[in-house]
Amino acid sequence: MKTVTLTIDGRKVTLAKGSTVLDAIRAAGVYVPTLCNDDDLKPYGACRLCIVQIEGMRGLPTSCTTPANDGMVVHTETEEIRRIRRIIIELAIANHPSDCLVCDKSQMCELLNVARYVGVSADSAQRMRRGTLDLPVDSSNPAFDFDPNKCILCGKCVRICDEITGTCAIDFAYRGTKTLVSTFGAGPLALSACRKCGECVERCPTGALMPKHVMLPQREVETICPYCGVGCSIFLGVRNGSIVRARASNKNGINQEGLCVKGRYGLDFVGHPDRLTHPLIRKEGVPRGVGKGDPAKAFREASWDEALDYVAQKLGGIRERNGADAIGIVSSAKCTNEENYVLQKFARAAIGTNNVDHCARLCHASTVSAALAAFGSGAMSNSISDIDHADVLFVIGSNTTECHPIIGRRIKRAVKFHGAKLIVGDPRSIELCDMAAVHLNHFPGTDVALLNAMMREIIRQNLHDKKFIAERCEDFEPFRKSLERYTLESVSQVTGVDEEKIRHAAELFGKAKRGIVLYGMGITQHTTGTDNVKAVANLLMLTGNLGRRGTGFAPLRGQNNVQGSCDMGALPNVFPGYQATENLQARAKFEQAWGRKLSARPGLTLTEMFQAAHDGRLKAMYVMGENPMLSEPDAEHAKEALAMLEFLAVQDVFLTQTAQMADVVLPAASFAEKDGTFTNTERRVQLVRKAIDPPGEARTDWEITASISARLGYPMNYNSSSEIMEEIAKLTPIYGGIHHDRLEKGGLQWPCKSRKERGASILHKDQFTRGRGKFHVVHDIPPAELPSRSYPFVLTTGRILEHWHTGSMSHRSRVLEALASESSVEINPADASELGIEQGDLVSISSRRGKVETKARKTRRVNPGQAFMAFHWWDAPANLLTNPALDPVAKIPEFKVSSVRAILAVLERAAEDNAFLTALAENPAGALNAYDLTPEHRAALASGDVEALEKWVGPLEDRLKTWLKLRLKREKISEG
Repeated sequence: MKTVTLTIDGRKVTLAKGSTVLDAIRAAGVYVPTLCNDDDLKPYGACRLCIVQIEGMRGLPTSCTTPANDGMVVHTETEEIRRIRRIIIELAIANHPSDCLVCDKSQMCELLNVARYVGVSADSAQRMRRGTLDLPVDSSNPAFDFDPNKCILCGKCVRICDEITGTCAIDFAYRGTKTLVSTFGAGPLALSACRKCGECVERCPTGALMPKHVMLPQREVETICPYCGVGCSIFLGVRNGSIVRARASNKNGINQEGLCVKGRYGLDFVGHPDRLTHPLIRKEGVPRGVGKGDPAKAFREASWDEALDYVAQKLGGIRERNGADAIGIVSSAKCTNEENYVLQKFARAAIGTNNVDHCARLCHASTVSAALAAFGSGAMSNSISDIDHADVLFVIGSNTTECHPIIGRRIKRAVKFHGAKLIVGDPRSIELCDMAAVHLNHFPGTDVALLNAMMREIIRQNLHDKKFIAERCEDFEPFRKSLERYTLESVSQVTGVDEEKIRHAAELFGKAKRGIVLYGMGITQHTTGTDNVKAVANLLMLTGNLGRRGTGFAPLRGQNNVQGSCDMGALPNVFPGYQATENLQARAKFEQAWGRKLSARPGLTLTEMFQAAHDGRLKAMYVMGENPMLSEPDAEHAKEALAMLEFLAVQDVFLTQTAQMADVVLPAASFAEKDGTFTNTERRVQLVRKAIDPPGEARTDWEITASISARLGYPMNYNSSSEIMEEIAKLTPIYGGIHHDRLEKGGLQWPCKSRKERGASILHKDQFTRGRGKFHVVHDIPPAELPSRSYPFVLTTGRILEHWHTGSMSHRSRVLEALASESSVEINPADASELGIEQGDLVSISSRRGKVETKARKTRRVNPGQAFMAFHWWDAPANLLTNPALDPVAKIPEFKVSSVRAILAVLERAAEDNAFLTALAENPAGALNAYDLTPEHRAALASGDVEALEKWVGPLEDRLKTWLKLRLKREKISEG
């Protein structure tokens, strides 16, 4: 590394070439005031406070923008520098409000602290003061306020929104003394492109940007965010036993001192009054079910001993009468590795069944099955930081900026500042499409055809990596031959993507020296999910984009510990570390360690458990930290299955919809109230640290499980989560070198097989885990359900930025709920117009399985004939509609393709009334008396002349006309 040496106030400093003079000053341990500088931003020099004198150089340059050169002699404090700094601050506060004593920024105000440092007195400040500004405060954002009167135009917020988040929601407006920070069109922040992440608020040097609720913490505890699978490191600010703030930590380098809106403002759910604080037992005679009114009234409080005894008695009795396989155990991707390990051990050793699974079955089970077959490992092969080093990024089936916002930021920065090319494959026009070199907006469920066509074109243009294929892969020739049918012309017809777009994408990825495929549940949640992931693996092997920096296979995991839950063996066919239950040697090892004979037969998957419960084969379920009532496909079927169980126990932090169905509810500790580890999407194991005590009598999940296990005759004598990790390390080779004391210094990526190893940032460097990478022949298979005349729309489901999973946490966050309090369905304006639907109308969305009512959101993000709903809402559960058809290998449901119809809710209600339909034919005017229609509408309909509808004006009239025509047509059309 080339270095330079310079002198700072008489001190010699050596640092890397390319550093600035300000870097050298800080390396020398000298303080120079700044208001616009930030280590994560490009040097700007706006505040001018960091001026220095450099011998041999004219003037007083800003040290933050001046490159450090060899031999420089720098003076940071001279009388002239001090005089100019005082003038700069006096000018900065000339229009600044003088309410420091009551300003919420208080002693955190950098302007105040710098003013004190440079010696600005109260007299001089008052002498310079003009009439203060009186601009309106923007309070439209539920997370924070913007007071332009306190803004000093340092530009930090503008640059953060550009350089760090890539959102560009704000910029400087106007000129001279009228310059302001403003949104586009000077509208309120709440209606701008702002993503409400609060990055600008965190780094604002004054009180111009402030959270709505400010409480200074008494102490801070470093831990890991409990939302998505990125694994952001955060500091929880604690005051009087409560969490009062969250800020980012840069210890792991993943989030680079940044957080999304959920990580910064969505953690107040921990202190929500809905938290469970005592064990609950269903009152005698109260049937199981989710009904109207207060669900808590169906339960009575119980002591821990009574509740635990009851659970053990019920589970033990069912095992005695029906066998261990009559019990299903549902683990949790929200809980720690240690808690998942204990629960799967409980299932296998205490109960005696492999019927243990969790929500990975609903999101990335197809990733595990396909990647194990192709590579020998079912996890992300590279690190998140590799995004910074890629030439081409191919994002397919992932709305990254909403579902994994910090990774989304990284992608945007890679394109904007590192020159990476971006390919987006998504049926919707997501945010990343704005900077994509090509957007492949294929029909839902045509991923294999699209990827096969790209690979055929790569081979046709001789862009494939022959050396990599020959030396490290197998079964290439049959794979190559299988691609012959996937011509650009034929695949364009199947996918709806222009031939030229497919060719362009193939050329970009084929020519890339370093390429990464990042994908999410748009790839995995299909009946062909395993084939989709195999196609992704084929593409990476074909181009040699594995095992090197800036390359990789990057499945983006949905929940905070879904990777770790899989690692811990919360799956029906493997012990911890993906050691197969059918493997005699692996089973013998665990039998010796756990002291019990273990079953070799793989257990039921999560989706199979619900069918078994419905069929009467599964008699009991024990659910830890999951809410399958909302997350399972065909949710009504899931509800029926739970209702048919002989016994249901749920442990959670809230009385979720699933908990409302339970016989016993056990109050658990949240992420902030326990120690343990989470494993993020890049295989990084990180410490979760206890910040506060659980409310009431709530306990950690592993303690609850261990207490039940002891009552069933299988004691687990752990004293701490670190003890549990020690056992994990002994039995799980990929975690062999992972221990809590090592994690205190930072996270470790598995495989880390001994204390001597530092973990693996990149997998498959020299060879694949299975030896050679295996190409698979995969062909395009249509989704299990296609549009018909009766159900003409394709519905896809997913997530939005402001909420998470089934909403049990995010709906109890003040800011998140304020940002997105209502469900909606995205529908193309052309479809909405044809159906007479206007923005915000209440519409009924129906499938063959159920119906929900929600608000219409007209948007060109979805193509005609398609619709999108998030599954976070309790009052409009999208999974009432989804198709339970399963991938035959991974048993993952097809959440991404369901056939639905849409109609105005008021008209759907009328159309479902058989008496109304009969009356409409015989006496239209009389039939319409019961519905909210004007006399003019009734008279026109009573005439029986459909053409008369053309004379109606206004949105309501258009919608009624459309409905009546559809109604008349439907009488002649049988279900298609």
